[in-house]
Amino acid sequence: MKFEIKPIGTIHTPYKEPGQAPIQASRSEETGTVEVFKEYSEGLDGIEGFSHIFLIYRFHKAPRYSLKAKPFLDDAEKGIFAIRSPWRPNHIGLSVVELLEKKENMLTVKGMDMLDGTPLIDIKPFVPAFDHRQTARYGWLEGKL
Repeated sequence: MKFEIKPIGTIHTPYKEPGQAPIQASRSEETGTVEVFKEYSEGLDGIEGFSHIFLIYRFHKAPRYSLKAKPFLDDAEKGIFAIRSPWRPNHIGLSVVELLEKKENMLTVKGMDMLDGTPLIDIKPFVPAFDHRQTARYGWLEGKL
């Protein structure tokens, strides 16, 4: 089955090249803007009440993909689906950022870890009651955080 995903906006950050951005959004205090294309701006109604949102985007400067890679917190390679590398088969990224402000089709957010010009695929509200799991395990990251 083949399908097409069209960007709904563009993410603007100070990071221009791979290697400049922080490894995880939770390690970033940097602010940036999320521009939602005008034809999708009505979909932002009600978002201003949330403190955090998920940004789903495409790693547009990931040059390749690999099914194994070395994560930044370990010396041994892991499967790509067990780490957060941008070298994924579909180059899809996910970050939780703090929503600071909404003005029309523009969102100001904090916690940027993506590159400037990143194509935005979707936005979802972060809901602690739905998204937090008390029994979550850390896998190979146990004891490394």
